[in-house]
Amino acid sequence: MRDPVYVTRPNLPPLEDIIPYLEEIWSNQVLTNGGPFHTRLEAELAAHLGVNYLSLFANGTLALVTALQALGIRGEVITTPYSFVATTHALAWNNITPVFVDIDPHTLNLDPACIEQAITPQTTAILPTHIYGNPCDTKAIQQIADMYGLKVVYDAAHAFGVEDDEGSVLRHGDMSILSFHATKVYTTFEGGAIVSPDEKSKERVDYLKNFGFVDEVRVVQSGINGKMNEFQAAVGLAQLPRIDGLIAQRENLDGAYRELLADINGLDLPPRSHARRYNYSYFPIFISRNYPVSRDSLYDRLREDQIYTRRYFYPLISELPMYRGLESARSDRLANAHRAANSVLCLPIYPGLDRGTLERICDICRHPG
Repeated sequence: MRDPVYVTRPNLPPLEDIIPYLEEIWSNQVLTNGGPFHTRLEAELAAHLGVNYLSLFANGTLALVTALQALGIRGEVITTPYSFVATTHALAWNNITPVFVDIDPHTLNLDPACIEQAITPQTTAILPTHIYGNPCDTKAIQQIADMYGLKVVYDAAHAFGVEDDEGSVLRHGDMSILSFHATKVYTTFEGGAIVSPDEKSKERVDYLKNFGFVDEVRVVQSGINGKMNEFQAAVGLAQLPRIDGLIAQRENLDGAYRELLADINGLDLPPRSHARRYNYSYFPIFISRNYPVSRDSLYDRLREDQIYTRRYFYPLISELPMYRGLESARSDRLANAHRAANSVLCLPIYPGLDRGTLERICDICRHPG
């Protein structure tokens, strides 16, 4: 009986690397509320990612909800239907109306050409996602935002360590949000972060994530409990020295997939990222009408062999019951997003995926019948 193979596996540090951190937590009895590991991880992550102001969170969704609060965003926000549901749920939790626009058919990111025509007097911000870690067209998006006086918040959950020609993609927009969930390239089990543009913005974020407390007796914001605890921070600290090596392993797997799947009729490979530094967080393939079977049939065939792929992102967020009644959710306005949702299959890619298993996956893709 073969072991199941999933799209990803947590990139856990060796247990012996974690034990010294646990011993220190048990010794000093500091479990949360900005403890020494939390403070250290904020500094080390900011340095590693090439940003100045980073705030840790218990998870990426809380980070996104808080970023929208910190920036005072209200009304309508233009966003993508092709993302994880948390992107739009964070808007709903802030009583913000999502306005969906179509995606670029090649990058699968929010299409700047569709943004301007969706702007109304109620529009206050743009919320794009760097899909699969491929950077959005940040220059075009910022030009539109500047022209209309809009904020830009990037869902950078997939974009840990990704850089464009000028440095970290996290520096774009008014804030960027990271996820350190167990499925991500860099993990703290659960976890996330907000990258702020300046010290004042970080201060506001830090108040909001800790109930609005400034000190023991002063509360200045209607905050929530978004803090990362010391155990999560310890996992992050143990993980950080290994992350470049883990990304290099992902790069090798990406290259192997491209080599073995290159000439299959009807199966298209993801375009090469234009990032200066990429993290190889996902490996999506695109199943067209020329392929011998449908995308869902290939999905089922792989499951028969205990290979559990994912149809990221299917169904579209705009198809979910709580959003499909919106005017912007009409399928005729989101043709590229629907095409992607019905054709993409993300194959397993994670450090430790052996060559034999990868070849087995590719063989099934080559002979799915």
